[in-house]
Amino acid sequence: MAGAGLGLPWLVSAALLVLSGVRGETCTEPVISPSYYTTSDAVISSETVFVVEISLTCKNGAQNVALYADVNGKQFPVTRGQDVGRYQVSWSMEHKLAHSGTYEVKFFDEESYSILRKAQRNNEDVSEIKPLFTVSVDHRGAWSGPWVSTEVLAALIGILVYYMAFTAKSNIQT
Repeated sequence: MAGAGLGLPWLVSAALLVLSGVRGETCTEPVISPSYYTTSDAVISSETVFVVEISLTCKNGAQNVALYADVNGKQFPVTRGQDVGRYQVSWSMEHKLAHSGTYEVKFFDEESYSILRKAQRNNEDVSEIKPLFTVSVDHRGAWSGPWVSTEVLAALIGILVYYMAFTAKSNIQT
């Protein structure tokens, strides 16, 4: 068996070679074009959904940037789109917790994200950690329907019509 003694060192070398290509590139001077969607109708959905899409261009030409998002101290992975430089992050929360207002979505690359996670584990101040860029998402709140449901309104109108007809009939008979 020629080469049988090369098993473990060769395997370790191959694994390191493969893993070295897994890391994302570093983006310098990012230029973004963001768009976003938030749930506006709470009647037809069980939770408020936030979707942020960005188009990212880096000055150094990096195209394989691994990104992570932080919203109010909660982190989410950012998925890469099929098109080069397109990314998306989404999350959801209960309607009553999703207050109207502006949500700051901070985007981190691998290096700054690992610094953020380390600071969180050590209970350090994370406000000093600078994100790669930030996107402001304006959520106007979700409409939860009319104050009075249409069924109740129809029943009240029916009772009113019946009362008016009954009163008119009583006046005619007297």
